[in-house]
Amino acid sequence: MGHRDIPVLETKRLVLRGPSADDYPNFKATFASYRSRFMGGPLTPYETWMLYAAEIGHWEIRGFGMWMIHDKATDEALGMAGGWQPAAWPEREIAWIIFPGKGGQGYGLEATDACRRYLYVEQGWDGAVSYLDPKDLASIRLAERLGCKRDDAAKTIDNNDSAYRHPVPGALKNSQLADGIALEIAHYADPAFKPEGWALD
Repeated sequence: MGHRDIPVLETKRLVLRGPSADDYPNFKATFASYRSRFMGGPLTPYETWMLYAAEIGHWEIRGFGMWMIHDKATDEALGMAGGWQPAAWPEREIAWIIFPGKGGQGYGLEATDACRRYLYVEQGWDGAVSYLDPKDLASIRLAERLGCKRDDAAKTIDNNDSAYRHPVPGALKNSQLADGIALEIAHYADPAFKPEGWALD
């Protein structure tokens, strides 16, 4: 699958499509910001350009990759989510990035749930991990809401991260977990829903 054939995914609030040149300024701003500290950043402009080129090229090489998350109503770019496995990654990863100022709206949960379902159903994945910095509490909470469990026996990228293992496809089908994720996404999509406490992506 070449990058021009990246499927478009839709949820109630979001459209997920392949990264394009138009989306680069948001990506660049994110990796220049403090929010990127758990993703290897902040990066120089050249490092950011190289990483964005890798995001696009990953689809060409692997046949899967990261989608750009857009608000369905406004087309605003909100972040990225999808599959990720650069060289030296021990396993296929499901990853996400929420752009600065866009957290706390449930976009990460909604987009990552849609990506995982596509990768499981359409690409036949039998599982995945997410490699997370142990200090990235927001991403750990999101992983746990997706049903992930920390797998201390799994190989990690550099021994400074933790592997959170996603439920296998059979464990999600017609499950209480899947129903709970759908209910939480529906709450965020309800304009009357005003979450309190810490920001949850």
